[in-house]
Amino acid sequence: MDMEEIKGFVDPQFEKVKRVFLENFTQRGDIGAAVCVYREGKPVIDLWAGYADPSRTRPWQQDTIVSVASSTKGMVATCVHILIERGLLDIDKPVAHYWPEFAQKGKERISIRWLLCHRAGLPGVRQDMPPESLYDWDRYTAVLAETEPWWVPGTKHGYHALTFGFLVGEVIRKITGKTVGQFFHEEIAGPLEADFFIGVPEEADNRAAETISGPTPDPEDAPIIAEMLRDRTSMTARAFINPPRQPEVFNTRAWRAAEIPSSNGHATARALARIYGMLALGGELDGKRYLKPETIGNAIVEQSSGPDAILINPNRFGLGFALNNEFRPFSPNERSFGHNGLGGSTGFADLDAKIGFGYVMNLFITPTLKVPDMRWPALAEAVYRCM
Repeated sequence: MDMEEIKGFVDPQFEKVKRVFLENFTQRGDIGAAVCVYREGKPVIDLWAGYADPSRTRPWQQDTIVSVASSTKGMVATCVHILIERGLLDIDKPVAHYWPEFAQKGKERISIRWLLCHRAGLPGVRQDMPPESLYDWDRYTAVLAETEPWWVPGTKHGYHALTFGFLVGEVIRKITGKTVGQFFHEEIAGPLEADFFIGVPEEADNRAAETISGPTPDPEDAPIIAEMLRDRTSMTARAFINPPRQPEVFNTRAWRAAEIPSSNGHATARALARIYGMLALGGELDGKRYLKPETIGNAIVEQSSGPDAILINPNRFGLGFALNNEFRPFSPNERSFGHNGLGGSTGFADLDAKIGFGYVMNLFITPTLKVPDMRWPALAEAVYRCM
């Protein structure tokens, strides 16, 4: 690949980012990808390149969407803060106030706050779940309501990789009568004209890139994988692979159509950057206000930090958003927040620089202790070197 094969535009000030984007293909393995950056409410970088399929016959297009995995969690968090601002949700009330069936097995006092900052003690369900349960919202949330916490709620945090979206999403559904995907589309993605779906409509399915699994890492270099292989009933295994799912499921219509709000949002990089660009401007874009600045300020007050009961690396969480941390900061500025996704996608906002950043790709790489995934970090670092 060469520079001429990269499509889109870049402001001359950020030309170096285009070179780094090329290096993602020539040096870091990208097959199809896109990066977009909003600065002060305007796009300054919007690039895409490569292929949307493993056979490399379908070029990546301007409107190609792709699974962004846990980057979806930032969109769910944004939905929550709309409800908080409207006075429809009190984060310090028990989850059971909105979802009465949840008050089982010692969960009566779990607050909405603890759901949002991964302190609820429910990173996974204990009973074996069949693969098809992932597409059955009522079944999965009913099992969550019956699940006993893995630790005393509120005493520590551990990444709720899959359950976060169902837990928070069911609260959203109880309050609004709408699914997460419906509420997100009506309140955020639709008004912002952002190509981001939680539940891909059939008419957009042909725009979806196929995800491609990177090399299987050595378990010795990937402690989480080693733990899951050692004991498939462990808390870590239950958090990530219950229900079990093979990589090929991510390219099925069933997966794309379902609403799995922790894990299966599909988006363009432009959509991620536009939504986070709105948040970076204090909740306003193109003359329309979506959130108040103080709402966003409250959303990024640290709630959890340090060692994680599930993940290897320490992290920091606000109310639904991941915050800057020393291990892998979003930006040089403290008031940066967003969410990463399995495989490499990332979106974040920087309130100080007024930056909204989005990176999506179809090659899913599992980073290891020895070989981190440097694709989005290299792009983000290049953006700030240009400023």
